[in-house]
Amino acid sequence: MPHHYHYIITGAGCAGSSLLMRMMQEPFFSDKRILIIDQSLKTENDRTWCFWETAPGIFEPIVAHRWQQVDFFSDGFSGTLDLSPYWYKMIRGIDLYRSVRAAASHHPNIEWRNERVISLNADTSVRTESGVFYGDYIFNSILFEKPALPRGKYFLWQHFMGWTIETPGKRFDPSVATFMDFRISQAAGTAFMYVLPVSDHEALVEYALFSPSPLSKEEYEHELRDYIASRLKIDSYTITHTETGMIPMTNMDFRQRQGNILHIGTAGGQVKGSTGYAFQFIQKKTAQLVKALAETGRPFTRVPRGSRRFRYYDSVLLHVLQEKRMQGADIFGSIFRKNPAERVLCFLDNETGIVRDLQIMRSVPPRVFLPAGLAELMKAL
Repeated sequence: MPHHYHYIITGAGCAGSSLLMRMMQEPFFSDKRILIIDQSLKTENDRTWCFWETAPGIFEPIVAHRWQQVDFFSDGFSGTLDLSPYWYKMIRGIDLYRSVRAAASHHPNIEWRNERVISLNADTSVRTESGVFYGDYIFNSILFEKPALPRGKYFLWQHFMGWTIETPGKRFDPSVATFMDFRISQAAGTAFMYVLPVSDHEALVEYALFSPSPLSKEEYEHELRDYIASRLKIDSYTITHTETGMIPMTNMDFRQRQGNILHIGTAGGQVKGSTGYAFQFIQKKTAQLVKALAETGRPFTRVPRGSRRFRYYDSVLLHVLQEKRMQGADIFGSIFRKNPAERVLCFLDNETGIVRDLQIMRSVPPRVFLPAGLAELMKAL
């Protein structure tokens, strides 16, 4: 059969690149033909990923900066949080893409094609602008379109614009990041700023918002300018890089598999519905896939323990946010005020047990969350 591969990866973003990197580190794949397809050359720094972990991961060599102290600001609670044993880490998209391409250049069994994927087909094939390619398995990270929203489900966008700015003098403390700053207008939805300083004169300042639809370019820019001037008290700076993006926050069910086509990343539902964080969930999923393939020859994995429980928690929070029962700033402020940061981060990683879950739940008003919890429970029955 022409154009046949053992594995085809469609999309070379975070999920596709992470899967490929893990395959290259596992000897099982050294004689397997692997094709990765993406219409982009991935030569631009199109995004930044932030995440937390307690130990070095596979992309530790390209971590641009890390912090163990972060500031949190809201009207109800403000303070500096000690994240120990976690480190909050930042990876630039361009560094991830370059590192994966550089590693792949030493593997003659890996082929790249810069083409647009037109369709994925039931015979485990991929149609592009130049032809049809067949694989034993396809790992797809392309979300071709926003799925239709089923009744009773929630959907918000986490959308953002960030500026990397440089100042003429020393204006930042590179040992402390601003994790969330809610001291901005909440009129359009749950909105916050974060500031990630990589030196005493350079930082990424990003405006993020949870709402049903994005803002205009001018609105993002206005909020950034105002925050830099009023909160950071910086009046002279140069914008060296701009990034924008949209991340789905939803309790919709994403199809994980269609025959031998497996969906990963955003397309596979690896974005946490209540926060928009995805990087570590992608790392967990791709590690499971590679382990399963190496041990059994098949990429089929069990549903992670507790996943239904955490999806329920996500649904409850989305219910509260979308129905505007309580402002997101007050929710996160209450949680971080009443819990050590380590417990909160563990909970957001879907790694806590029932006892710690209950400790988090006691942090938010029962008059708001109990009705939402009962409503979501009834939907699940």
